[in-house]
Amino acid sequence: MRSDIARHDLVAADPDDWESLLAGRRDLDGVPHLRDWARLGRPLIVRRFVPGEAGDGVPLGLPLPPADGKRRIGLALPTKAVQTVDPPSLADVASHAPAAWQGSIDALLALARDHGLTPRPFGALFWQAVTGLTYLSAASDLDLLWPCTGGIPPGLLDGLALIDAQSPMRLDGEILLADGGGVHWRELHDAPAGGSVLVKYIDRVAMRNAAEVMR
Repeated sequence: MRSDIARHDLVAADPDDWESLLAGRRDLDGVPHLRDWARLGRPLIVRRFVPGEAGDGVPLGLPLPPADGKRRIGLALPTKAVQTVDPPSLADVASHAPAAWQGSIDALLALARDHGLTPRPFGALFWQAVTGLTYLSAASDLDLLWPCTGGIPPGLLDGLALIDAQSPMRLDGEILLADGGGVHWRELHDAPAGGSVLVKYIDRVAMRNAAEVMR
């Protein structure tokens, strides 16, 4: 497993290696969209290793669109078979969002600018934007990652909570820490003094003191 790959990173799969993978996964026979996924340049997202899974490959995943069952497909490829790709930002995909979301997205982008951050999508909005398939529905959340390499800026979590309370959709997602961990923003915002939060890494989960995570 490459040390430079973290959970939520995006990768492109080599089409030949992708074809070989599918040939060995008979459980995926006939699953829509998969055969041409790599050839069309659609990305995969790095997920967390599941218990008992070998750590010599890159753990990956993709969700099917709701019309095709919304199944979350987990798989793995050798490190040589994937190449990391730059993720789109929220600003890059904003035009793919429903009209009702645009005011909230504008507020989120303003919050991001205030704190020198670049949020990026990873849920339905992301998948619809990068695949051209229909993932968004009236019940969709807006899932965002907030990379914070120098500590979590004061006011960011309160800003997110305020926008969430005023938005037509639920605002979901994680704060990405400098050590590669990810913590749900709402859990961190609501943690009591001295409380702990769950931090997810590519190879483990850990309970950590919320105040420590904020630094």
